[in-house]
Amino acid sequence: MNKVVLVTGGARGIGRAIVIELAKDGYDIVINYLTSQKEALKLAEEIKATYGVRCLTYKCDVSNEEEVDLMISDIEKKWGGVDILINNAAIDLSNLFHLKTSAEFKRTLDVNVVGAFIMAKRVYHHMLEKEYGRIINISSTNGINTYYPMCIDYDASKAALISLTHNLAAEFAPFVHVNCIAPGFIGTEKELEGYDEEFLKSEVEKIMVKRYGDPKDVAYLVSFLVSAKADFINNTIIRIDGGQMGSV
Repeated sequence: MNKVVLVTGGARGIGRAIVIELAKDGYDIVINYLTSQKEALKLAEEIKATYGVRCLTYKCDVSNEEEVDLMISDIEKKWGGVDILINNAAIDLSNLFHLKTSAEFKRTLDVNVVGAFIMAKRVYHHMLEKEYGRIINISSTNGINTYYPMCIDYDASKAALISLTHNLAAEFAPFVHVNCIAPGFIGTEKELEGYDEEFLKSEVEKIMVKRYGDPKDVAYLVSFLVSAKADFINNTIIRIDGGQMGSV
């Protein structure tokens, strides 16, 4: 039986690239989504036809504990459980600082941090019983040293996800490895839309390799980290940003 991978926010952007790459690697795939049903269903059919792996899709708000429990329970009933968890789901409610509300701040933390905690907690017993598991949290360089006050809540959530990674690694050791990836400027459709050419040019100038990243760049790193080649890598934060220089 193939190992089962669950990718939250797996229908678009970085999540979609991860789904495709891990399907290529022969894993059975679970695509979680909240609003992108059409994209999720199309992607599921594509990877089943192309790579011959099993694929399930679930609409689920990762910050809702009841919805998460229903999703994981169904996966356990059908496929036995989740062996590899990719916490990729995130929202970014960018707004001018003086217009940002506490409700926006809380919602961002709920999805980006609490959601990752809920997901990890729900797969905990299965992974420990199997004495195997991999958890990859997708953070951001915004949680390290790239600062934009208009997304202060997003930045805080990504910093918190790094802290969560360290604590989960300690809790899940020794059989389950928990690592974190911190992408820089990745050229997803969502990331590029709404920016003018001058802004994009200025952002690329901050990157040593003089290009923004492709979602596949992150997917390749995820593929490595969940493989046997990375068996001695645990509790690590890996930047993948082309040598991005801080914005301040």
